Amino acid sequence: MVDISPSRRRLARLARIERLDPVHDHGEIYRISTGLEFPWEYLRALELANLRTFAAPSVSGLLAATGQYARAPRRRYESTLVLMGALGNYGYDSPLGRDALRLINRMHRWYRISQPDLLYTLVSFVLRPFAFLDAYGWRPLSASERQAAFLHYRHIGRRIGIRDIPDDIAGMEAFAEDYERRCFRRHPANHAVAEQAMSVFYDRLPRPARPAARQLVISLLDDRARDALGYDAPARSVRRAAHDALLLRRQVQRRLPPRRRSYYDHPPRLHAYPGDLHDYVLADFAVPHPTPVPPPWQKAAPGRP
Repeated sequence: MVDISPSRRRLARLARIERLDPVHDHGEIYRISTGLEFPWEYLRALELANLRTFAAPSVSGLLAATGQYARAPRRRYESTLVLMGALGNYGYDSPLGRDALRLINRMHRWYRISQPDLLYTLVSFVLRPFAFLDAYGWRPLSASERQAAFLHYRHIGRRIGIRDIPDDIAGMEAFAEDYERRCFRRHPANHAVAEQAMSVFYDRLPRPARPAARQLVISLLDDRARDALGYDAPARSVRRAAHDALLLRRQVQRRLPPRRRSYYDHPPRLHAYPGDLHDYVLADFAVPHPTPVPPPWQKAAPGRP
């Protein structure tokens, strides 16, 4: 497939990003990158990152115990989309960003979740978009965009009580490799929760098209995650079709003019929340009450280990 370089007009926003300081302006860089430059790519990559976390039985076991994905997978998916969108659009120290963090913290406090599991989820939200964009983005992420994403999530992690967050991207990569080597293994809960969560990716498609869409999603997982989630490798033709389709999309995107409207100003329509997004307040997208879970995932009472 012939590669096509982006036009100068298509690269104008990158020039703006490069004029910003990735340390002091990381919030603005992340908002431009995710909202204007790569909204579709980031959304798909974060979906795959979330799916990948279920390859650890300690993660999937808790989610299976709460039954949130079993009862209402689309509602769970869209509520996460809104809360993370508030952090991306307004920043973690904005009033809405602080509200989103408060709701995320409240949900985490209900259950016993290990620090490595929390950290791996955070690290996946940084690293998996890098890998996806390296392969299928209409241009590579710049060093400033990578640093901005790293700092955005590191600050979020600190505000939700995650400890020992690596000091740089290389440290995150080393942690992720070690965690996956130790924690990824087959378990019935992995596959069950992955199937429930993955249904959201294609539940709006006509029923006859869903099996093919499911196979395309599975083909985007690497061997380690796919095996731990209990999936066989799709046929080579399916993997080739997924890869070629994404490369073709990359070529088309390079020919298009820059996006004029941010994803954050015009998010996709929510199906689990009828009406207009502005009819809701942020608290409507949080789980209102904890689900009773077995002892391994119950939060310890005060004063107990």
